Amino acid sequence: MTIILDAMGGDNAPDAAIKGAIKAVNEIESNILLVGNENIILKKIKEFYGKDKIEEISEKLKIQHASENIEMEDIPTEAIKHKKDSSMVVGFNMLKENKGDVFISAGNSGALLTGATLLVGRIKGIDRPAIAPMLPAYGKGLMLMDAGANTNCKPMNLVQFAQMATIYLRNTYNIKEPVIGLLNIGTEPTKGNELIKETYKILTDDGKKLGINFIGNVEGRDAFSGKIDAIITDGFTGNVFLKTVEGFGKLVKKNLTESLKKNILSMLAAAPALPAINRFKKTMDYKEYGGALFLGVKKPVVKAHGSSDEYLFYFTIKQAEQFAKSRAVEKMKEEFEKIRK
Repeated sequence: MTIILDAMGGDNAPDAAIKGAIKAVNEIESNILLVGNENIILKKIKEFYGKDKIEEISEKLKIQHASENIEMEDIPTEAIKHKKDSSMVVGFNMLKENKGDVFISAGNSGALLTGATLLVGRIKGIDRPAIAPMLPAYGKGLMLMDAGANTNCKPMNLVQFAQMATIYLRNTYNIKEPVIGLLNIGTEPTKGNELIKETYKILTDDGKKLGINFIGNVEGRDAFSGKIDAIITDGFTGNVFLKTVEGFGKLVKKNLTESLKKNILSMLAAAPALPAINRFKKTMDYKEYGGALFLGVKKPVVKAHGSSDEYLFYFTIKQAEQFAKSRAVEKMKEEFEKIRK
């Protein structure tokens, strides 16, 4: 199995991608193929590790040269169309040609979504692919879908998000009947805008027939109770929700750290509880959950956070291997083929 990694995408490229790949390579079974300017990558390898070739670090590491980069300010459709030798386009084409099993990029989100849809292609029966990150929840993870790919949705889009989340969680996490909730401002069926009210009705009436274990509307404050496996919403609301959760997690970690270091007495009092405190901080760290899956396209694609450091790349690479191994995309194709019939 080969993981294709866009080494030139993201705010900290290529340093973070290179370091994350080298940190992960001995903990996974897959090979890692770094796509990007070979001269730049080799200079970094020499600078960081004192090696002339990446294979000297691990035989499971390779480089695929790509002469161009897609920048964050590039117009997505134009970038995919005209920068054919960019690390992102080269990576997508390799994925499409079965030269790798999963593609990861922290680059331009719009270009990633455009490239995945146009170059790799949508699964038949799925109207709109969606971004699906995993978030921390009580005792387990929580899938959020959509987190930014589709800002304007129809009820059937949200229904399909629920179907995709169900198929992925069942096949990757072995959850027999994933519990699906609809993000709303209240739990009552009459609450919310027209999109949410219509989606609620479809999921209530047809959820079982579609294989969805729908439990109804869920308010944001209850999303992390551990009673829900996936929460469904449109991409605009989902992205705001995601960024708020990430920001709050940082706030909790920062305040906790500062409180423990406030004075010598607090430091001494905290010492016996440090293992438990560190476990708590770990559960609040979104980096532990890797990148966001792009569900609904024909091959596994993972969107890493734009500001990914080496640790987030490390976790994302491990997550991507699990994604590819689960064969969730193949199962999704099979399930939607049955639905279309």
